[in-house]
Amino acid sequence: MNSNVLGFLGLIRRAGKLTVGCDPVVSSMADGKSKLVIMAGDISNNTKSTIQKNAQRYSVHTVLSDCTKDELSFAVGKLAAVVSIDDPNFANSLKKKLTDVKEECQYDDKI
Repeated sequence: MNSNVLGFLGLIRRAGKLTVGCDPVVSSMADGKSKLVIMAGDISNNTKSTIQKNAQRYSVHTVLSDCTKDELSFAVGKLAAVVSIDDPNFANSLKKKLTDVKEECQYDDKI
């Protein structure tokens, strides 16, 4: 994931439209707030499975990025392995940025 995308995640966090952490992200999906979920590439299999099952259940797009938990945490300013974008405009902008760098991540647009 390039620095432009990571920087954009920091902007979304400062705007208050980012949910950080597995349990809060699952709650955000259940509440219908989550529009896009991004997971670090080195996320644990258990957490990844939990997020993917809930994303499928609540019809939320997911991205498994190539960045590490440390890089994602640095970008959002908080310890993070998974984040949720809770604003449709930010989510659409980020999806566009991710399709521009699609070879760098696994974008799940089948859900």
